[in-house]
Amino acid sequence: MAASSLASNVSAQEGPFSSDDWPKTADPNAVVHYMDSESLLSPLGDDWIEDGLTILSGGDQVTTEVEIAGSFAQKVSDHMNVADNAFEEWADHEVIDILMLVYGNSSVLDANGQPRNFQFLTGTLPEIKREIGGQIPVEGSNQKWNWVLFRIPNAIRDSDGTRLVGSIPDNAQGSFTAGGVNGGTIRLEPVPGLIVRAVAFGEKGAFGEPEQVNVFFPKEECQPEPKTNHVFVDIAKKTSNHLTVINDDEQPVTYADDIGPSGDKRRAVAPLEGYINFGITDNYLGLACNEPKTMKVCVEYYDDPAKEGTVFGPDAYAADSQGGVVYIDNEKLAILEGTGKWVQRAWLLNGVNLLGVDTTPLTGGPRFIAEGEPVFISRIDFSVMRTGNHPLAGDDPLIDCIIDPRVCEYGNYAELDLQKDINNGIELGKSGGDQEMVVDEAGPEGDVRLAVRPAWEDGSPEFNHSLLNFALTDEVFGPSSQPNAHLAICLTYYDDPELIGETLRPEVYRREMDGNLGFAFTSADLNVSLEGSGTWKTAYWELPDINFSGVNQGPQAAARFITSSKIWVSRVQYGVIRNCGPNAGVNPLEEFKPVVIPEIAIGRTMDGAVRLSWPASADGFKLQSTPSLDGGEWSPVAKQITVDEDQNVIVIESENTAFFRLAK
Repeated sequence: MAASSLASNVSAQEGPFSSDDWPKTADPNAVVHYMDSESLLSPLGDDWIEDGLTILSGGDQVTTEVEIAGSFAQKVSDHMNVADNAFEEWADHEVIDILMLVYGNSSVLDANGQPRNFQFLTGTLPEIKREIGGQIPVEGSNQKWNWVLFRIPNAIRDSDGTRLVGSIPDNAQGSFTAGGVNGGTIRLEPVPGLIVRAVAFGEKGAFGEPEQVNVFFPKEECQPEPKTNHVFVDIAKKTSNHLTVINDDEQPVTYADDIGPSGDKRRAVAPLEGYINFGITDNYLGLACNEPKTMKVCVEYYDDPAKEGTVFGPDAYAADSQGGVVYIDNEKLAILEGTGKWVQRAWLLNGVNLLGVDTTPLTGGPRFIAEGEPVFISRIDFSVMRTGNHPLAGDDPLIDCIIDPRVCEYGNYAELDLQKDINNGIELGKSGGDQEMVVDEAGPEGDVRLAVRPAWEDGSPEFNHSLLNFALTDEVFGPSSQPNAHLAICLTYYDDPELIGETLRPEVYRREMDGNLGFAFTSADLNVSLEGSGTWKTAYWELPDINFSGVNQGPQAAARFITSSKIWVSRVQYGVIRNCGPNAGVNPLEEFKPVVIPEIAIGRTMDGAVRLSWPASADGFKLQSTPSLDGGEWSPVAKQITVDEDQNVIVIESENTAFFRLAK
């Protein structure tokens, strides 16, 4: 009777539920494994295992601790992988319910602010499956802690008839100790920016039904974001736009008029006790109740030779309107080099709330710190990166302020040639799991080379391709903190006659967008298909926006490559096309870049003359003609070229037969 009464009471409940305790629909008689980063939730029953789950961190599943809305939680960089130390419990469950306590920021929705599918990966390599667990409605982006409930099937494994979650098959690969991939049990992918305080796995119905739990408190009423995005204070020029230096008992500063090198003396400001802070006047960029946004900050500071080694940069910023603070890792700050010059540098900060840190009654952005010696600042700018339907969405008023001032000095070429034993900044990546690789000799008779190919696994529809991954070493292109790079890529591959039609291409890489480091996937349009010539050939690609933090590879990497078969690769070349410095515009792999021949359009004028045209942008191409394709000589067309809109045009009055081509 007690169980019946409980079921009746549970079915009558509906959210929203307080984040201080479990949802009222939770069943104390159910089997539940959970974790809570605040350790505030107590088990409801004998089969509730506290601290039974762990949110992993590392590789492409990095999490960092943040304080937001009064709680400490984990912020997800890319994927969230949860390990269950008693995962065998789920071997006989057809369905698994996943309850999470998440903060309602923009990451719970898609890039357009609409509900998106939450995708859970189950199983071990090579037999994995991705299941849609549900959606969070737009009401879930309410800047509050919310209980959300997802439900996924626990599918049957083809190889041995066991369930994907709860058992480890004989053919398991990679790190599968917790019954899943990459050390976990169930992986949520991808969810960049998701903030999670608690996660629980339960049997079906353990927490109620999704429609009961996924009901949300309303968002606090707030004025819309203003039609602004930029403030600054220029101490040297004594001008400002809604930004002021805070100078009080807790954050004192000092001003000086003759700071800088000879010929560039400026008025500047420096902290007296380590911290320097800036307040935004008139709520010019918005209110604390507006949703946190990515903020770009640009600072001009004096790189004083007497203060070499001083660490300087943004120290902390508000994460929400309730006092949550994000502290910035020292590795992301600048270190004075003592050049004796004024240096301009930018930082991108994700999820900045305008409450500020110690800026009340003004709103604010990040607080700055100088560890060791005071650093003089002549100007500072804050820019909010607007999104969605905002009239300034996509605008960056600080586009000329660079995140890494040394980006133009870093190297621009790296190479791995297995046959010639060249390891210039590139090495074979780690081999295993879905990127297991084989090194051996391959190629035609007379040109056999040492090469690498994917090991390739057959028999699973979820694993019908294989991957190649190469590591970057010694920061050959500079640190991963630099802005996205424009990268040219060459792979020298064996055009195997037995693999005609098989393909390879760079598949996935990292890129930074508005302060978020996420994944970028290429289109199949970039596939290079094997023609079966029986020779070694070179494929060429360009990726315009790559970050070198790598995908499942370290210490750095570029793109991971996908192949449709066992394609051998003997040489890998990367070239960064810099937009500044001594190598500005230089493509180290230009010689391998395919020449695209522009098309010639042919027609007749009103007078019956022949009119030939081709794109005016086709630099370096000359029009040639020949009277016959049977061994006839090609010669330049000696006619005047006119430009009509975007086309080069030549008009020829002749009755003779002729053939035309564009030659580089």
